[in-house]
Amino acid sequence: MSSEWIRTVALCKHYHRGPQTIKAVDDVSLGIERGEFLGICGASGSGKSTMLNLLAGLDSPTSGSIEVDGRLLGSLSRRQLAAYRAHRVGMVFQSFNLIGHRTAQENVELALYFNNTPHRERRVRAAEVLEQLGLGDRLGHCPADLSGGEQQRVAIARALVKRPEILFADEPTGNLDQENSQQICRLLASLNRGGLTVIIVTHDIDLAEKYTTRTIRMHYGAVVSDVKGSTTGGERP
Repeated sequence: MSSEWIRTVALCKHYHRGPQTIKAVDDVSLGIERGEFLGICGASGSGKSTMLNLLAGLDSPTSGSIEVDGRLLGSLSRRQLAAYRAHRVGMVFQSFNLIGHRTAQENVELALYFNNTPHRERRVRAAEVLEQLGLGDRLGHCPADLSGGEQQRVAIARALVKRPEILFADEPTGNLDQENSQQICRLLASLNRGGLTVIIVTHDIDLAEKYTTRTIRMHYGAVVSDVKGSTTGGERP
């Protein structure tokens, strides 16, 4: 029996600009196991972010299929797809998307606001996950009072507070310096070693190869290489 948890078959996402067809993702068949730390790499325009958005249920394919835990995303209703994104998926982006007048704790709490989590539980869970990410002394700080690395950790905490099964990160180090980029990658690797499936999109192939357990390279919408690492999440020797 296959151990693949996420599976794509002949996945395509094409756009039409006048007479031109843009093949953002083109005929990608891929299997991802539960517990992997997968890096999807490539230059700007390679299709890596489009691929992540398809897997996360944020976009729908032109053709082909995506299967997650035995269910085709294309067969889900709008409500079911929203539930998939709300409960099973955590998202982290290059821009931190934090609300400036809200504290770190309040920003994290907002992820639980729309699923009827009681106020007291929201407060407790937000504080717990921020503590776990080393921000216990920053609960009451607004984004302007935090460093770039701290803001990205708040964004990761906001994704994790939902207790997702899979974390998608789209260029999470794109706005960070080298030191903070390394810290965020080490954090993601640690979360992966704790059992969380992590899929990260990055243009930095060296960073991906250093920390992920598997690296895929994309070029003009196609997967051109697929290499497994020798570690189980974390900095490679």
